[in-house]
Amino acid sequence: MYIQYFGLRENPFALPPDPRYLYLGLRHQEALAHLMYGITEGGGFVQLTGEVGTGKTMMIRPLLERLPKNVNVALVLCPFLSVREFIAAVCDDLGVTLPPGDSLKAMIDVLNAYLLETHAQGRRTVLVVDEAHKLSLEVLEQIRLLTNLETTKEKLLQIILVGQPELNQLLARQDLRQLAQRITARYNLKALLWEESCEYVLHRCRVAGAQMPLFNRSALRAIFRLAGGIPRVINVLCDRALLGAYSVGKPKVNAALVRKAVTEVGPDVSVMQRRWWIPLTAAAATVSLLAFTTWHFWPVIQKATIAATDAVAATAPKDEVPKIAQKQIVFPPSEMDTVAALPPGPSQEPSLEKLLADENIPTDTDTAFTRLFAYWQHDYAQFNGATGCDRAQQAGLRCLFESGTWNNLRQLNRPAIIELTDSSGARHHVLITALKEDSVSLELGDRLREVPLSDVNQFWYGKFLSLWKPPESGDQLLIRGMRSPAIVWLRDALARANVPVAQTAEQADIFDADLEAKVKEFQRRHQIEDDGLVGQMTLVLLTNYDKASPPLLANSETVTAR
Repeated sequence: MYIQYFGLRENPFALPPDPRYLYLGLRHQEALAHLMYGITEGGGFVQLTGEVGTGKTMMIRPLLERLPKNVNVALVLCPFLSVREFIAAVCDDLGVTLPPGDSLKAMIDVLNAYLLETHAQGRRTVLVVDEAHKLSLEVLEQIRLLTNLETTKEKLLQIILVGQPELNQLLARQDLRQLAQRITARYNLKALLWEESCEYVLHRCRVAGAQMPLFNRSALRAIFRLAGGIPRVINVLCDRALLGAYSVGKPKVNAALVRKAVTEVGPDVSVMQRRWWIPLTAAAATVSLLAFTTWHFWPVIQKATIAATDAVAATAPKDEVPKIAQKQIVFPPSEMDTVAALPPGPSQEPSLEKLLADENIPTDTDTAFTRLFAYWQHDYAQFNGATGCDRAQQAGLRCLFESGTWNNLRQLNRPAIIELTDSSGARHHVLITALKEDSVSLELGDRLREVPLSDVNQFWYGKFLSLWKPPESGDQLLIRGMRSPAIVWLRDALARANVPVAQTAEQADIFDADLEAKVKEFQRRHQIEDDGLVGQMTLVLLTNYDKASPPLLANSETVTAR
């Protein structure tokens, strides 16, 4: 209903796990790294757990996409199976022809023969079991027995168990200890952090086609507080809140609409809310009791304090009396103050909205380019061109224009111009020079200003532009089969990035299969598409390792190793 009203192509908060809407927060990236490590180690089980709605099933797709090409995958999504049905499902997914009859031994024999054959071909097999916490004890025991299929050197089958925290309790049983001991990697996926919750909402809106922010800062704070960072609950709240904004003709969702949405989405969120507020209710009761006691007995406390201070002052040396007389009773901040300060509070400086509205602070494109050029030791005014990118071309630089999240900027690790859109629809271009965990440094006016990411998220919709300098060999696309001096640079760049490629003198300028495999390894490490093609983004990230280092973002947490 609200899709056309907000200029969207589709519902941004639909519940089906559409891979286009995948958002990998910090914890999701860590989970992915743990799973990849467990798989590449080549043995035993890998376990991923997490509360309902944290995105476990959504994590399976990027995991499978990052697996090497020589890996066969079987995916079992339905846990309510008998042992025979489970083995049949695995065989069906792997394309193994089942023997006639229903003999379990015969089924396992053909599966074992398939695993041995694929192993001889240099291929590996991975079994992913979703909703594993609902598996029966008999099926879990059979899964353990499947890992006994092995050669003298390695397991033939790698198994990934994905489920809710109840899976930990299930595997803690005495009769399943043999299975639990074979788990080589574990990760418990938790809810999104405050910054990630904001990015998640904005990311889904962008993918759906939104051209401006649909949620103001107060709404984002309310969503995080009420949903607890659980992606599925965020989807439900945002969907209902957008419908509410449409029904009353609001251009953006505010906190009041989010709070109203909570009362309309049904019991699931209400249950979550009760869990969320139990500790807060206890804290509030404690604070209320302390406040009542302090207020009720304040005259007595004050009178006793004054008397005690006078008595001490009368017996103290004269030079110490002023110090004693100046002492005051200071009550510690209440627990509720700490609880209420969930997201970072506003700074004492003017708000970002006021800074953008200040006519004395230039936020035009040319000013932003001038400052960005300065980081590359170039004078923007010395070059001619209709656009900043035209001038960058004359300076031997290239423009990289992308749309993404703060994580993408951390990965890029370069000063960048971001586009901000204020409440009136005016667009502003400002330069970011540092990126911390929860704040960003913007060049506004005559100085750098550190602004909470949550404030910038109100105005930033993911568009950013950065500069990069191509290697001397050029910026052409490099693909397998090519022979060029640029391949020599590529091999050297990968070595500087700690991805060395074994080679002979004759191989140095040839893009062969081994080099393609190393390029994919580099791409996976930097969380970009591992297609083996050395395009613009791969080149940009490789130039981060050049001896003549480009300007980098200060305080940016990045995987780039120096």
